[in-house]
Amino acid sequence: MGKKKVYDGYKAYGYLDARFDYREFKLCKEFDRVPPYYVPLSKVEEERFEEFVDRNVIIDLHEHPVLWPEDMSESMIIQEYGRDFTAYEALSKARIDCVFDHLMDGTAYITSYSGWKWTDVVHDIGMRLCDFHHQSTVTHCRTVDDIEYAAEDGKVALVLCLESATPIENELDRIDVLYGLGVRSMGICYSESNMLGGGMGEAFKDAGLTDFGYDAVKRMNRVGMLIDVGHTNDRTAMETIEASDGPICDSHSGPGAIARGHTKGDDVLKALAENNGVLGVGGAGRGLLTEKHPVGSIESYMECVEYCIDFMGIDHVGCGPDTLYGDHQGMYKYWFARRLGHHRRPGREQRTSLPKPPGVEDPGYVRGMENPNEFINVARWMIKNGYSDEETAKVLGGNALRLLKKVW
Repeated sequence: MGKKKVYDGYKAYGYLDARFDYREFKLCKEFDRVPPYYVPLSKVEEERFEEFVDRNVIIDLHEHPVLWPEDMSESMIIQEYGRDFTAYEALSKARIDCVFDHLMDGTAYITSYSGWKWTDVVHDIGMRLCDFHHQSTVTHCRTVDDIEYAAEDGKVALVLCLESATPIENELDRIDVLYGLGVRSMGICYSESNMLGGGMGEAFKDAGLTDFGYDAVKRMNRVGMLIDVGHTNDRTAMETIEASDGPICDSHSGPGAIARGHTKGDDVLKALAENNGVLGVGGAGRGLLTEKHPVGSIESYMECVEYCIDFMGIDHVGCGPDTLYGDHQGMYKYWFARRLGHHRRPGREQRTSLPKPPGVEDPGYVRGMENPNEFINVARWMIKNGYSDEETAKVLGGNALRLLKKVW
């Protein structure tokens, strides 16, 4: 299934003339931007890993598989031009059959300073789909059959997703429009609250699902769009799980009981599992930090995966590392600096880092989970640490596939 993918040499927007048809930026390397790290395996384990990848459908629930500028001071400028550059060659070598591309519409700055505008989102989707039609590596995924066909035919099925429903404003019919454009997963809100519910980044996290949000959940159920609570606060996540007529997902959070970073509480994890949902364990930028692993790495990530397996049951755990091709931490530097309004509201949590043992340094990226090509380290780690092929297959894609068959 994760066999060698087709790559025809195409580079994003290769049907146009750079500098003539669009502003050209020097993009980062698709490979070896930082020293790559793959979990070391014995000869026998390596053979088992290759057999595993060939036999199973590999699904990554949350990524941004596009190339960012080499100079990250240009990272927000490139977003003003409405053109993201899919890393086709890198994806062809990532050993992934299906990747959920969550676009970058929180930084879609074509017509606004703050992102998430309806016109910009439609522009983004149309631009990406036009580019897809000029190459043979990625196929636009809209059904479970598309995933299975891609796995068999050496393609990468790419699912278009929105991290937030903010662009629909107060218009339920826009959910139908997005579905018609090929969007198959959407978050209730981003870290900032919106018309649907409360965001995880707000100073006060007691806002729940609104009446409009409840209606939106029911509409997403009816059209067959996967509901994602990755950026909601815990109350909104719980109320969304309760409101939905079918299972939902959190595409990219860690367990707040042991980790700092982008996390959800045990109550949410329990409710997801009890309602047949799936948690995609995330990471994002600095990774998940734990007392045992105070610097984000494949080891801190897998500590969180194991916690979720033990707490939720292995049938409800998947992976959505939330990586990209470029300097993720550098992107934060320029993105956060762009935001208007820097008043610190009383009651807002202060972000703190865990103390690092003497001699331990943060390399500036998550070692072993730095970009989508290192996603496969999850399988390597599980093989190395005694998990069966059946257990590994569930986490690497089987649970996600089962969820999609129920929702789509």
